[in-house]
Amino acid sequence: MMGRGDQRGKVGFIGLGTMGREMAINLLKAGHAVYAYDVRKDAIGDLLPHGASAAAHPADAAREADIVISMLPDTPQVEEIVYGENGLLASPPRGRLVVDMSTISPVAVRRMHADLKAAGVDFLDAPVSGGPVGAKNASLSIMTGGDADAFARAEPYFGAMGTTITHVGEAGAGQTVKLCNQLVCAINLQAICEALALGRASGVDLDQLRNVLLGGSAASWMLEKLGPAMIAGDPSAGFRIDLMLKDLRLVQEQALSLCVPLPATALVTSQYVEARAHGEGTNGNQALFRVYDRMTNQAAA
Repeated sequence: MMGRGDQRGKVGFIGLGTMGREMAINLLKAGHAVYAYDVRKDAIGDLLPHGASAAAHPADAAREADIVISMLPDTPQVEEIVYGENGLLASPPRGRLVVDMSTISPVAVRRMHADLKAAGVDFLDAPVSGGPVGAKNASLSIMTGGDADAFARAEPYFGAMGTTITHVGEAGAGQTVKLCNQLVCAINLQAICEALALGRASGVDLDQLRNVLLGGSAASWMLEKLGPAMIAGDPSAGFRIDLMLKDLRLVQEQALSLCVPLPATALVTSQYVEARAHGEGTNGNQALFRVYDRMTNQAAA
């Protein structure tokens, strides 16, 4: 097991999608051994030239690991690797530490935390923000819920993947903070769509509009990173519409359980549903602007 003075450890990494692949590569670059598993065999094979070892199933990834990290699409996939056949409850990692970095239900997190704790395994929910660019550049924001001692053990690994690393509270708190982050991102993206739609209809050059907005109080990460693709009509996948819609569903579920009204979130969620209904689900978040193409009778790129 990795000691406090040793920055190298053994990581079981489960989930090698757009984000997980880059996160696993950054762990390898930091000198950690990575035992990689994904349901897609080609995703595992893609990581082998970077120095990873292939795992046959989640328990195999955990067998020699000081820490197991998962990065998966939704709650059911995380529950499967914990509770399923060849799952982590059946074969806990050597280091007795599991960290899920997906965006999933806070309720499910608290249940898994309790069940793993009963088996002698520490569990952290540590969702991330920063998107594929942040994953590639090891500049993710990592918001973590769970026991403070477990967080301290995970910090050296987090440092290989992110730059803003925060322990935000008990189990489930990381997910709650992430859902608040997604709420802000979605509503901000909707605001950018509306500004671009108004500017376009008024005959304003959209590149100039974006540059002016970036120089003032309307500046935002979304406008800087996604604005060019929105203006160019490039819907190519980054963080997908389907994934943001999943996150907004989790936001709505959390809000309803606590009787917190979120009218702006409800509106932007309906626009994500419209985007998905028009076949945009696998496109990047910037494809939300294509909803405004349709509403304003503009030809989508």
